[in-house]
Amino acid sequence: MIRLSPRLDINLGLLAAACSVLAVIGFGAALDGYSHVLHPLAWLGARGVPGALAFNLLAFVLPGALAVAVALRMRTRMPKAAGWMGGIGSALLLLSALAYTAQGLLPLDPADLDGPVSQWHATCWTLWWIAFVPGMALLAFGLRRSEGWRRLAGLAGFAAIAGLALTVVSGVLLTGPVAQRLLLALWWCVVIVASRSR
Repeated sequence: MIRLSPRLDINLGLLAAACSVLAVIGFGAALDGYSHVLHPLAWLGARGVPGALAFNLLAFVLPGALAVAVALRMRTRMPKAAGWMGGIGSALLLLSALAYTAQGLLPLDPADLDGPVSQWHATCWTLWWIAFVPGMALLAFGLRRSEGWRRLAGLAGFAAIAGLALTVVSGVLLTGPVAQRLLLALWWCVVIVASRSR
């Protein structure tokens, strides 16, 4: 495992989240007619959209790779008391980070939303949240008694419940894009806290 300075190590999650959020805000503001309430994040990186490659790199690939690093480093530091639930939970967080990264490598094709290219992107998005929600429930149970990890355990438990609620109300009480952004905000909070847990 590559050794990082302690300061960089604990700020990997924050750096990743900031890169993603700033890319979403900046590229969203630059694209005429784009609405965070009505359009999915992936639209900013869709084929043919101005700046799509830069958006995919800055919103998905780079921050996703940093989130992968956070998940890998967290797995090496987790206490043995976390048991199999903590181990599987951390593996699901890693899988979620890999799926998030892959979204930037497999952008939507707006000319063929039902085609294989767009379906690969949709599959990565689905895998991202499907790995995230149960992974958080397992992390919460696995880490709940571990000193120095209780903050992550509490946040993971909240993320599991809130993530499940967001999937239920998406399209009913909230537009899909709004629910998507709230779920992503939860995910980034978990990544930030995971990078700072010891």
